[in-house]
Amino acid sequence: MDIQNAANCLAELGHQKRLAIYRMLVKAGLQGLTVGEIARTLEIAPTTLNHHLEHLHRVELIQKEKEGRMVWCKANYNLMDSLIEYLADDCCVGGK
Repeated sequence: MDIQNAANCLAELGHQKRLAIYRMLVKAGLQGLTVGEIARTLEIAPTTLNHHLEHLHRVELIQKEKEGRMVWCKANYNLMDSLIEYLADDCCVGGK
């Protein structure tokens, strides 16, 4: 992970709705959730939700898979781990 990728991910997570969506997907586990489940649970209109999902997908924080008429969203745990590792890198080096 480099500083630009970290900044892009953090910028997208800096929006309240996108952070709620992402946390929900992280909690859902490897199976993920359908777009409909996310919309119902968070009470977000489908068009608004799609806008937020595209932001998260663009920086690869989530993956989307189409299955028939349903779209499944899943957290990209590898990227999440890389971001956390980047943020914690050199933690407390030279600190008091």
